[in-house]
Amino acid sequence: MERRRFLETAGAAGAWLAVSRSGLAQAASSDPWLKLPQILARIQPPKFAERDFNVRQFKAAGDNRTDNTTAFRDAIAACNQAGGGRVVVPAGDYMTGAIHLRSNVNLHLEAGTTIRFSRDPRAYPLVFTRFEGTELMSYSPFVYAFEQENIAITGRGTLDGNAAPDVWWDWARPLAGKERLDATDRKALMQMAEAGIPVEKRVFGPGHYLRPQFIQPYRCRNVWIEGISLRNSPMWQITPALCTNVMVRSCDIAADGPNTDGCDPESCRDVLIESCTFNTGDDCIAIKSGRNAEGRRVPVPSENLVVRDCHMKNGHGGVTIGSEISAGVRNVFVENNVMESPMLNIGIRIKNNAMRGGDIEGIYVRSCNIRLASQAALGIDYNYEEADHGPFKPVVRDVQMSNVHVGTVDYALYLRGFTNAPIEDIRLTDCTFDHVAHGNRIENVRGLQLHGVKINGNAADDISRG
Repeated sequence: MERRRFLETAGAAGAWLAVSRSGLAQAASSDPWLKLPQILARIQPPKFAERDFNVRQFKAAGDNRTDNTTAFRDAIAACNQAGGGRVVVPAGDYMTGAIHLRSNVNLHLEAGTTIRFSRDPRAYPLVFTRFEGTELMSYSPFVYAFEQENIAITGRGTLDGNAAPDVWWDWARPLAGKERLDATDRKALMQMAEAGIPVEKRVFGPGHYLRPQFIQPYRCRNVWIEGISLRNSPMWQITPALCTNVMVRSCDIAADGPNTDGCDPESCRDVLIESCTFNTGDDCIAIKSGRNAEGRRVPVPSENLVVRDCHMKNGHGGVTIGSEISAGVRNVFVENNVMESPMLNIGIRIKNNAMRGGDIEGIYVRSCNIRLASQAALGIDYNYEEADHGPFKPVVRDVQMSNVHVGTVDYALYLRGFTNAPIEDIRLTDCTFDHVAHGNRIENVRGLQLHGVKINGNAADDISRG
């Protein structure tokens, strides 16, 4: 499947490159989708040596009792030292602590395999990571890689984070009227970042309550995740940070705990999220680039991201941009996705405010079917969390939707900018909204254009505002 798709991509890229440089620039300025073949041509799965390292040969036992942390570590090290290949996990139920991937290693889960992660926080040693867009030293993500190249998690098995209402998730929920367990640590970390405290002095982990993420490649190149199922994550699930060339394909991602976002690329470049199913306790996909001062200290935007052929069920947003967005986002292409659930709040959701202040531009959506969402089809809101209580100007501009069909929602458009920072250049073309409960909510928007748009059967053609 992946080889065929990339051969098609390569062919499209060849035709694209045949256009003259000047003609290409002119065409891309009028049709941003002409940029897509060049982006896809750069997103390639890494290649691995044809050698296998079976974890059973390193004393792993799939009996749902044995601690296999050492076996996974030794198999990955042997594969890496040999020049790479696959670390194969045959059918069985494997308990483990943190798994740290190394360059040129493909962790391959055969059908019938479950890797089940320990509920003991001590199984996750301190590493350099991020929590909600801020760098720190804290619990290792369950599957982690730092500054590695050519890494993968593939197969038809399951990674089970083993979280539950009384394990990991309780750290983020008020109990018996008391403050959340993680509230003090979250506040302390944010204050450290605002004060410019060096990351090596932002030490959390044992004795603290900042949940680890599920899968996090950090500062990695050539990342490939395909075919696996994720269940019961402690919080954000697939969260590449500061990575280039990332592919997440055909994954089944589900968890209903707090902040269990499905896939959150953060300050990443050239990312493909394709043919995945999301059923989450927060945003299905959330594109990010650092929170507040941290996003300005590490000013790396997320750019050139493609989301296509996915199915979004429960979640706060189907495809979300923000809220940790201070370094900005540009060139996001969303096509051929289905979104449907009474527990899905907003189809396309953009969150920003005067504390984030990031520039969000070039968001392109086409040929999507938002069958059911409880709040809005397109939501852009600067009133998220701190709202206008901050010194930075939020920017959202150049958002396009075309050939999008919407079934049942409260609002077709829910757009709330600031008087001193209007949302700019929102264009909808050939979109249909069938069952909309309320009129559009539009505040401080400059350059809203609707062409070939129908809301509840009524034409809203050729409307231009701003």
